[in-house]
Amino acid sequence: MEMYLPSVMTALQNAETRYEVIIIDDCSKDDSVAFIREHYPEVRLLVNSKNLGFAGTCNRGIEAATMELSFILNSDVQLTPDYFKEQWKYFEQEDTFGVMGRIMSKDGDRIEDAARILFYQGCRIKANRFYYNEHAHEWAYTAYLSGANALVDTAKLKELNGFDEIYSPFSSEDSDLSTRAWLLGWKCYYEHASVCFHQVSGSIKSNVRARLLSTVYYRNRFIFQQIHLSGFRAFILPVHILVVEVLAKALIGKFWIWNAYREYLGMAEQIRASKQKLNSLKDKHASSLNIDDIMELIRNSISSRDVVRL
Repeated sequence: MEMYLPSVMTALQNAETRYEVIIIDDCSKDDSVAFIREHYPEVRLLVNSKNLGFAGTCNRGIEAATMELSFILNSDVQLTPDYFKEQWKYFEQEDTFGVMGRIMSKDGDRIEDAARILFYQGCRIKANRFYYNEHAHEWAYTAYLSGANALVDTAKLKELNGFDEIYSPFSSEDSDLSTRAWLLGWKCYYEHASVCFHQVSGSIKSNVRARLLSTVYYRNRFIFQQIHLSGFRAFILPVHILVVEVLAKALIGKFWIWNAYREYLGMAEQIRASKQKLNSLKDKHASSLNIDDIMELIRNSISSRDVVRL
């Protein structure tokens, strides 16, 4: 808070618009709450009575948000003073869900996150190919908005009921949120001129054992595919997960994968509920879009452009 919050306040003041700042404390064990109350009394501080993880904690803030736009921001992100300058234009379009900025490493030496291209790898929906363009007049779609810095239409965010807490305590929530938005016909953008610096996954890596991190990551990856795949890939997904993901890793000694698999199987009812909620929203918004449609839209948008691929 002491290191990064001042940059956020400066960027908000420079934005020259009405704003509120909501900070949710997810059962921290240091003096963060006292620090905020002493140094930032204007901040709306919500303190969790129990640890809710990323999705549940963000959803408390989303529920409390009153402004037209909500900026979802990790606590270890430093904003540049003019961060919001190039972001307002996207919300002139009625079908905009949100926009994210360029995420640089803490030292500024490399781009950690940019616009993402959506593609299939077997039975997996992937979005780890990055690109950007440097022409201000050319807007860039992104497969999903990073939970580290996403400016989002609040009404649409609440329509989606925020992050799906099936992914608690962490991992895959932001990709799922943006995918659900895309499937309703709402667009996600990337703005290269909006820059922030992120100590990527610093809090998770320092507090969670590597084995637990891997278990949760793979469990949630299985859940994400189960919710969003359709057609033949959805049909063969159970075999793919068991053979390609689980048995293959177990054979090389990564036995924690069995915990991920068991937890995934045990969440079958929750997965069905999440799929049903998404399908109900698609019906409500008269959308027949699927993952293939999103992939084609993003791919076609850059096919004739001179973009930088990372």
